Amino acid sequence: MKKVMVGMSGGVDSSVSALLLREQGYEVMGVTLKLFSDEDIVEAEKDGKTCCALSDVMDARNVAYRLGFEHLVFNFRDNFRECVMKNFTESYLSGRTPNPCIECNRHVKFDKMLRRAMELEYDYIATGHYAVNEYDGKTGRYLLKRPKDRTKDQTYVLYSLTQEQLAHTLFPLGNLEKSEVRKIAENAGLVNSDKPDSQDICFVPDGDYVSFIKKFTGTEVPEGDFVGTDGQILGTHKGIINYTIGQRKGLGISLGKPAYVVKKDILTNTVTLGDEKDLYTKSLVASDVNLISVAEISEPMRVTAKTRYSQHEQPAVVSYLGNGEYMVEFDEPQRAVTSGQAVVFYDGDIVVGGGTIK
Repeated sequence: MKKVMVGMSGGVDSSVSALLLREQGYEVMGVTLKLFSDEDIVEAEKDGKTCCALSDVMDARNVAYRLGFEHLVFNFRDNFRECVMKNFTESYLSGRTPNPCIECNRHVKFDKMLRRAMELEYDYIATGHYAVNEYDGKTGRYLLKRPKDRTKDQTYVLYSLTQEQLAHTLFPLGNLEKSEVRKIAENAGLVNSDKPDSQDICFVPDGDYVSFIKKFTGTEVPEGDFVGTDGQILGTHKGIINYTIGQRKGLGISLGKPAYVVKKDILTNTVTLGDEKDLYTKSLVASDVNLISVAEISEPMRVTAKTRYSQHEQPAVVSYLGNGEYMVEFDEPQRAVTSGQAVVFYDGDIVVGGGTIK
């Protein structure tokens, strides 16, 4: 009997994943990852929005008990703090806008947890992500594909998965609609069948990432100049981490017309404001690229690509520049392409790969 370790957040998706795998004949063990200090979890519990509160551990444990398999809690605090929280704060302080869910998947769920599973002689890990993992016998490669429920597609945050990780990962929900998942949970009498999905960054449940960065780093971010696209000083900003590319509201400055953040320069500590038309660009360069469906891109490749989780893929061409960097050229200009975010490219429903926007 094959053994699978299921990452259980306490939510309905991971719980149904465990249920389905048990019904398919796997020997299942559930694990919940402890990612914060006790003080952090207490604060998250008060807010009630995060996926890592104490109540979530109990929900996961109750599901495991009801379904009849073992449940453990793994303490990955140090790994999460170093690879996710520290990366998040350093990226913001350097003028970039990171995606911590991607780093958590890269360094914690599909690295640290998978290695722990292998140490305990489990064959696979599984999560409640909405994605499809499929082996292509013709190419000998594992493929990451978009799920049946396109509204829940999570392939954007999974692009960093390697062939080795995909070989030992199961996504039981890939061919189900979210409504079907909730119905399965309800029919099984699971305590979290109607539990709402988590929406926020788990370690910043109130959404105030600026306060989190200041508290985590002990850094006070200096004020600087708002400048126009012509370099003219327009006013004073409250610290570069308070602004994101494309932002219009909450700038604290009136120019008599709509103004948008179009650039942040950490070296000069300036935030450039411009018109909406200044937000559009047709190309970007990506680094730290991981390829999934192909081993390399030696010639320009026609793909669709997106630069934000919620964006629809757009026609583009991806080309290798050398030194691990790739150029993505879109057919049409794209709005608010942001340094530090991910660009992910697709061939139909198949994830070709992705990387970090420079």
